[in-house]
Amino acid sequence: MDRIIQTLVDAISVGGLYSLTALGIGLIFGVMRLINFAHGELITATGYMLLLLLGLPLPLVLFGGLFAALLLALATERVAFRPLRNADPATLLISSFAVSFFLQKTFILFVGSRPKGVDFLPSLGRQIEVLGVRLQSLQIVTIVVSVTLLGALTWFLRSTPVGLQMRAAAEDFRMARMLGVRANRVIAIAFALSGLLAAAVSYLVVAQTGIVQPRMGLQLVIIAFVGTVIGGLGSLTGAALGGFLVGVGTILAQALLPPELRVYREAFVFVAVTLILLLRPQGLIPARGLKERI
Repeated sequence: MDRIIQTLVDAISVGGLYSLTALGIGLIFGVMRLINFAHGELITATGYMLLLLLGLPLPLVLFGGLFAALLLALATERVAFRPLRNADPATLLISSFAVSFFLQKTFILFVGSRPKGVDFLPSLGRQIEVLGVRLQSLQIVTIVVSVTLLGALTWFLRSTPVGLQMRAAAEDFRMARMLGVRANRVIAIAFALSGLLAAAVSYLVVAQTGIVQPRMGLQLVIIAFVGTVIGGLGSLTGAALGGFLVGVGTILAQALLPPELRVYREAFVFVAVTLILLLRPQGLIPARGLKERI
């Protein structure tokens, strides 16, 4: 029973991380039809800012990491993506890859390619007892942070004027603009929110792994993107659900597969993803009125 509870907690915490990452990707796709692979570099930039500020009071460290993610998110939107807003989806996708590779090489140029140790929030490594089972504090914190951010973002999108404008833009961007939605403002807020989610993911990943390296964000984004696809491109609920399912599936495969097959856990997860897409190519929760933006 202890092992079952431990595995479930692991699965939910990892699923929460992928859910937050997939939601950051889904936000940008919703308003721009852009698959932003540079989202991973927002995670990486936050990690390096934590390394730079380590030793300062914790609120300053957290604020510095968040500021780095927000600044980079808004800068990439303004410099790289806004001039291409009316381009076709293929051009936007190529620009996304270009921004991602440019930022990765920039990190390598200034800080090197070797992983760097970061002793961030070591107190979360201690164990606590829950229902008679000893669990890591970090796992509990990850679940709480994931649920809190998902709930807060849901409230924001459903209950605030800006959130309603973002949902309208995700349904039909051209019609939303004709009805008075300010495109630049909505898209900038979407990028800022994706930066906030990236910062939260980076805090949790760095606390868990204790290292920062130039490709740390890309690895997360690739798997989260798969979750976005199976959840339903253009659907924020689908993105969160798909990311969560991929994370949970990865941990359950690690726990349930025979030891000699565990190295192939990602292969089994992607086979399951393929089967889901064969049955529901539009995703589990397809977006209503998904259209190409003009």
